[in-house]
Order: sequence, then C-alpha cells, then structure tokens
Amino acid sequence: MERRRVGTSGLRVSELGLGTMTWGRDTDEIDAAEQVRDFLDAGGTLLDTAASYADGDAERVIGTLLSGKVARHELVLTTKAGIRSESRSDGPGRVVDASRGALLDSLDESLARMGTDHVDLFLVACPDPNTSLEETVGALRIAVTSGRARYVGLSNHPGWATARAATLLEPDVGLAAVELEYSLLQRGVERDVLPAAEALGVGLLAWSPLGRGVLTGKYRRAIPADSRAAGALAGFVQPYLEGSASAVVEAVATAAEGLGRTPGEVAVAWLLERDGIAAAILGARTPAQLRSSLEAATLELPYEVHAALDDVSAPVIGYPERW
Repeated sequence: MERRRVGTSGLRVSELGLGTMTWGRDTDEIDAAEQVRDFLDAGGTLLDTAASYADGDAERVIGTLLSGKVARHELVLTTKAGIRSESRSDGPGRVVDASRGALLDSLDESLARMGTDHVDLFLVACPDPNTSLEETVGALRIAVTSGRARYVGLSNHPGWATARAATLLEPDVGLAAVELEYSLLQRGVERDVLPAAEALGVGLLAWSPLGRGVLTGKYRRAIPADSRAAGALAGFVQPYLEGSASAVVEAVATAAEGLGRTPGEVAVAWLLERDGIAAAILGARTPAQLRSSLEAATLELPYEVHAALDDVSAPVIGYPERW
C-alpha cells in the first residue's frame, strides 16, 4: 500500500485508513483484532478513531489491542474530540464542545483509554458555535507543545475555518490535516475546503469513501435486513438512496463489471486518484468487508472510466449534514 505525505507536513500515512466507528458496538474485540492484522498485512498504518465512538469503547478496544496484540509503532493513531454524550430529560444526546478545557480533557481521557502517551494526529471533530476558533486552535497548540499529539487538524469544518486555523497555528505548529466526507456521492468538499487545503499545504483525509456504504451496490435492489439502512443509521444512509445518487451507483457498478472488480473497489480507487487526498478511511463492520475494500489499493482506473465517473457524479450533491 502506498504511503502518502499529509499535506506539506512530515506526517506520512497509508493511502487507506482503518476507521473504528463500529468498534465496541457492532464490532467486537476479536473482529477488531482480525481487521487490524489484515490491515497491517496489507501495508496499512492509519488507524482513525474518536472519543465519541461507542462512548469511548472504540478507544478501549484499541487500548486492549495495543496492550499486547499490536505494537504502537506500527500505527499512525488518530483520534478526535469535541463531541460528548450527555443524558437529557428527552433521552441521550450529543453536545458539541470544542473549548480548551473540553478538548484537552478529552485528549487525556483518550490517551488513558488507549494506553499510550501520545496520538500521531489529533483532530477537532466539528465546529463549535459557542467557542471561538481562536480558543479551539489554542488547545491544538497545547496538545502539540505538551507532547500529547504529534500533529493536529480539523474535521468537518468549512474552508474558511481551515484557512483561519492554519494561519493561527503558523509558524511553529501548523495545521496538518482536515478530515471530511468525500466520495462520488458527496463532492461538496471540492467547493472550498479542498482548494483551501491544497493552497495551505494541508492534507485531506476522506471519510465514508463508499458513500455511507451505498457505493458498494448492496442497496441497488433492496435494503438488506442487516444493513445500516435497515437499522439505527437509516437516516444517515437514506439521503444517498434517492434522486441522482442511483445514476452514480449504476455507473460504478457498470465500471466494476467491465473491470472485473467490485463496485466498492472502483469507488475507492476513483477517490485515491483525486488531487490532495492523503488517505481514504474505510469503515468496516466485519473483517470480510475490510478485506474486500483493501483491494482498492491495487486498482488503477483507466482514464476513460475515471472521466466517466467524474461526469456522472457532477454536479455536487451538497455538504454533509451538520453534526
């Protein structure tokens, strides 16, 4: 698997990253360990998690793996902070808090759960309308200067925030990465974030490169009973089951059939060939799903196929929902 530089920073990551959003919830420790073994065997290094994933249980699973099954130096470990769960009178909810205290407390708790003294990349999960960007960026500076994080970045922030944060962190710390949704079904990042990131030397990590699972083609005929769209994440998947998305999915399936590959491999390969992409983060519930997606690293799309997919997936569908 190719190693790529994250923007102009010194951080290098595998072109495919392993996401852990399902760990500790739908993916148990045994399957997580198998995923990591397959990922490392394929040349992967980038492991992406967050304090909010399964209310910290994803990080606890990572901590268990790092306690003996996986060597810390084999992984480029990324975590995110700024969202926490909170009990309310109307049920459990999520609170956005990117204040200095909340971010640094969350980072310390993440390090404790994973049993490590630092992460390689620390990201702010989403914008906080109640905290100034200056305060949020100040916490990122402390994370680096205190040794808790080697590099820092933003997730799900607009282009202007990326530019402002990069300016505030110069010249000593720098903004290494931005992490946003990017796929053939979600090209809103191309409007302003991607151009800003490229101009500033910031690398882009793309989450949900399979269009929330829709680009695998599994929803072409029906909604499988064991799929995300049939469960608690139905609202997350539903926007990509409507309108012009179906034409994109059919085009990917047609290309895959012609190339003798899977639709998922084609969709990820298209993304990896886009300018400015440091890595595409794969989220797999099972080891089998991950093994299938990892094959995308071996596929180079013919120019005609890439151009056709560009054409059918434009214009941009829109920005991701606000968290």
